[in-house]
Amino acid sequence: MSQYSEEIKRRRTFAIVSHPDAGKTTLTEKLLLFGGAIHVAGAVKSNKIKKTATSDWMEIEKQRGISVATSVMAFDYEDHKVNILDTPGHQDFAEDTFRTLTAVDSVIIVIDIAKGVEAQTRKLMEVCRMRKTPVIVFVNKMDRDGKDPFDLLDEIEEELHINVRPLSWPIDMGQRFKGVYNIYEQKLDLYTPSKQYVTEKIEFRDINSPELENHIGDTLADKLRADIELIEGVYPEFDVDTYLRGDIAPVFFGSALNNFGVKELLDCFVKIAPSPRPIQAVERVVDPEEDNFTGFIFKIHANMDPNHRSCIAFVKICSGRFERNAPYKHVRFGKQMRFSSPTAFMAQKKETVDEAFAGDIIGLPDTGNFKIGDTLTGGEELHFKGLPSFSPEMFKYIENADPMKAKQLNKGIEQLMDEGVAQLFTNQFNGRKIIGTVGQLQFEVIQYRLLHEYGAQCKWEPISLYKACWIESENRTALENFKKRKSQYMAVDKEGRDVYLADSGYVLTMAQQDFPDIKFHFTSEF
Repeated sequence: MSQYSEEIKRRRTFAIVSHPDAGKTTLTEKLLLFGGAIHVAGAVKSNKIKKTATSDWMEIEKQRGISVATSVMAFDYEDHKVNILDTPGHQDFAEDTFRTLTAVDSVIIVIDIAKGVEAQTRKLMEVCRMRKTPVIVFVNKMDRDGKDPFDLLDEIEEELHINVRPLSWPIDMGQRFKGVYNIYEQKLDLYTPSKQYVTEKIEFRDINSPELENHIGDTLADKLRADIELIEGVYPEFDVDTYLRGDIAPVFFGSALNNFGVKELLDCFVKIAPSPRPIQAVERVVDPEEDNFTGFIFKIHANMDPNHRSCIAFVKICSGRFERNAPYKHVRFGKQMRFSSPTAFMAQKKETVDEAFAGDIIGLPDTGNFKIGDTLTGGEELHFKGLPSFSPEMFKYIENADPMKAKQLNKGIEQLMDEGVAQLFTNQFNGRKIIGTVGQLQFEVIQYRLLHEYGAQCKWEPISLYKACWIESENRTALENFKKRKSQYMAVDKEGRDVYLADSGYVLTMAQQDFPDIKFHFTSEF
């Protein structure tokens, strides 16, 4: 047992994921409200209430109302320390979300009652399944009309390939929404549409008591009893271990905007969600309760503070305790580093911390020392894996639009690429820089941030490419031969690795056939 085990057991580190517009950022804000991190929903949003939530603070996010960078927020709730990672729902930023999922112990998936399961959610669930991450589902927007709850549960099981178990159940929906019956706590939660405070709840141990009619009327009372009976009959009894193994997902219903059903979700979450779990490194399994500190960088963010042009590297602590000013080993460099101002976050407000424990996420000021996936330890040679870069699907040449600002442009591109926003390839044939992304929106984000954060103007030029793939071979001659034959399509990535830019699917297939000695990789992790 570690001397820190009390602290570590209090930690709950999770990500909220969903399709855009399912209400993820609203839910995050309401959770912060219960954690006392903010006091009125909306008060956080600067002195004058603007229409932007706490966690979306990058300019472009404010303009578009979408989250494009993962934010980290921490608060205390009922003797637990809760760390939330709010992820971008927009699919152009899926890669950021996949990486975030490597830094959490559990996940809450938000689903819109009207839209049901959407494509993006499926992809995220695959990552959770691969990693056996426990999942809780929050069905949002019950104050609007949507699908029948039973149909939606079937859809979730079918689309996300996971068994579900409702722990609360809605009483009607839309204009007629009366509230939910909390199966987990056996309480009746009645709904009064109000966005600023939480409504009262009624203890309700016996659902067959005639008192139910007084609260919700005869018709709804009959329906609720029939629904609950059906649930108890169809779904297995809720078992925490099955949830922790990632085999069953508890489901809650509510309306984040109206702050309804959110506290119930949080109360159940802190009770059942896992504290930090062991993590598989290349060399061995790392247990969170070990005394020695270990952690890895899962995200780098430039310019969190517009007044200081610095990056912040986000570290997920995997084991032990992190101390300010203590020397830690940067494994890739093989050298010791000290950090005098590590920070913890409450959205945009960050404060310096003296210590942090396994499960926590801290920010380290970074002047170019870190890359995504770097490991920090108390001295051990360790490598955490599982932070892939995916092969991009959209490509453009990036050109300087202002010759006076070449230096700013290069610095901006370098920092934004370190963040993992997109990937940079330098064409070996003509020396031109190519940016590869997984979505169109990222080009706009890059252009916007280069201008507003680095004062550099870029322009995009079209290039027709199908895929970028990393190549390697044990046969030196074959590799040289391939590079000669494909010289116009050869590039190097930021790490100097060989990348082949195929201009069509057919050409790629032919290359794979013609050069059997060459290995083609579609993620950078090999």
